[in-house]
Amino acid sequence: MAVELSKTKPGIELASLTDVGHQRANNEDSYLYWEPDSEKEFRRKGRLAIVADGMGGYEGGQEASRLAVDTVRAVYDSAFDGDPQETLVAAFDAAHTAIQRYAIEHIEFQGMGTTCTALCIVGHKLYFAHVGDSRLYLIRSTTISRLTRDHSYVGRLVESGIVRAEDAESHPQRHILTAALGSGKEVVPDRPDEPLALEKGDMLVLCTDGLWSLVNEQELAATVRSGTPTESSTALVNMALERGGPDNITVLVLRICD
Repeated sequence: MAVELSKTKPGIELASLTDVGHQRANNEDSYLYWEPDSEKEFRRKGRLAIVADGMGGYEGGQEASRLAVDTVRAVYDSAFDGDPQETLVAAFDAAHTAIQRYAIEHIEFQGMGTTCTALCIVGHKLYFAHVGDSRLYLIRSTTISRLTRDHSYVGRLVESGIVRAEDAESHPQRHILTAALGSGKEVVPDRPDEPLALEKGDMLVLCTDGLWSLVNEQELAATVRSGTPTESSTALVNMALERGGPDNITVLVLRICD
């Protein structure tokens, strides 16, 4: 297990880490950090980070998450229309179609799908799109905010007041998704009504349920505040592994530096 440090333009610190966990034979999570090479394109498109958690069997989930990450990045780069939010939504639609097409062409992968949570930072504005139960958190000063909601059976129970939010992470049916890329006729990703203004010192965390189901929000925030992105991503994955690590674990930690 080695922390991956992506080469970034000035303005953020970033580290990412994934681990197969203790009980899975392969890693069905995929993730990416990307930014354009040229300064002109960077000013337009900013930074892009994605995490995806696949489902659909030994190879199907792995392929679905890879397709989602690769397609979102490719569409965001090649079809950017000047509006980061709308481009992200279009990229999710393209990824949904690509996964469904792959499943048709490879009959053994029928039922494949993936969660996907993607953010882009243009200037000091945060945009994101989200389907499934991977999560995006914002840690600012002494507070932590979850910017995404879980598209899951248990998530619906929490929203309706049947299950308490603090019990959702350990609920036995928490892995049943109600929306995923590649699943269903169409996909409508969650998105913010307006971009969120970021401040110096803000920290963003993208992660799959292999982390958040074992590490609560207070622990996550305290860990990220206590060290660099490299140190905190390592500590978070180790915490999940020490608590059994039954699933793949993936985390990206971004710190806004200016």
